[in-house]
Amino acid sequence: MSIQSELQATISDMIVEGKGILAADESLPTIAKRFKAVNVESTEENRRAYRSLLLTTPGLGEFISGVILFEETLGQKTADGKPLPQAAAEQGIVPGIKVDKGTVALANAPGDLVTQGLDGLSDRLVAYKEQGARFAKWREVYTIAGHNPTALGIKVNAEVLARYAAICQSLGIVPIVEPEVLLDGDHTIERCFEVTEAVQHAVFHALYRHRVEPEYIVLKPSMVVPGKDAPTKASPEEIAEKTLAQLRRTVPAAVPGINFLSGGQTPEEATANLNALNAMADNAPWQLSFSYGRALQEPVLKAWQGRAENVQAAQQALYKRAKLNGAARTGSYTAEMEKN
Repeated sequence: MSIQSELQATISDMIVEGKGILAADESLPTIAKRFKAVNVESTEENRRAYRSLLLTTPGLGEFISGVILFEETLGQKTADGKPLPQAAAEQGIVPGIKVDKGTVALANAPGDLVTQGLDGLSDRLVAYKEQGARFAKWREVYTIAGHNPTALGIKVNAEVLARYAAICQSLGIVPIVEPEVLLDGDHTIERCFEVTEAVQHAVFHALYRHRVEPEYIVLKPSMVVPGKDAPTKASPEEIAEKTLAQLRRTVPAAVPGINFLSGGQTPEEATANLNALNAMADNAPWQLSFSYGRALQEPVLKAWQGRAENVQAAQQALYKRAKLNGAARTGSYTAEMEKN
């Protein structure tokens, strides 16, 4: 199979009407924090049991087309000895892998960060592919503050995302490109719009320079929202209107799918906002979907509490959230559905 047909096959399996992506790629410090909130110790066995619970949820493939895994999970197995990527694939869920190595301060750009992990990426991707990963994910983050993000921060982060995406495509792996404008702060929705537009422009210019084919990427952006400490909140309709306006200005029509991150929104907010986006999208050239982590998993962790007897209840909580976001993909979600 040629690289191009490999990329096309993966895109076709990931970008599917009514489905989205489950982000289950929390790093060790992040999963420890999530587990601590429900009094579960972050041991390798507990992480394996939890992620196995996610991937073996009955019917999950009805609403989830891809799962982003943490490196450790690629090598783990279900209780009956099945590799976790295989458990996902058997549900029609494409296994993918987070490949970045976290952020460090960007020199000469106080307040800005840049993501590490390009060194040796090619070799790692080859190994991940052998373990069943068909797509990858890399996240750059942008803080909104007085002077941030700086012009340098925007340019460097875009360059890193483009280099990562080019390496992925050269090996037949679909890159998820994730420029996350952080929710932290008290900025207005207008300021978020301005920063997000600058960030997306820079990212797509860099992708073009690196000859990344837009047909074979998935964009994972943040929605245009006011900062979490902003005095004024925004309605789902306002968020959808601003987000769509910004996407139309910056994202080529050739990109097949835009899968939003939840970025600290509650499960209900993330679903309502996605629903408003799809209700308003008209003839948008891309499919608008979700790639949620906490907004899918929060109710699951609460139900699970690290106990084997709670697995079924936890899986039902995941199935429900996946189903509600599946409805939001077509703009047919209502708050009433939360009660069922």
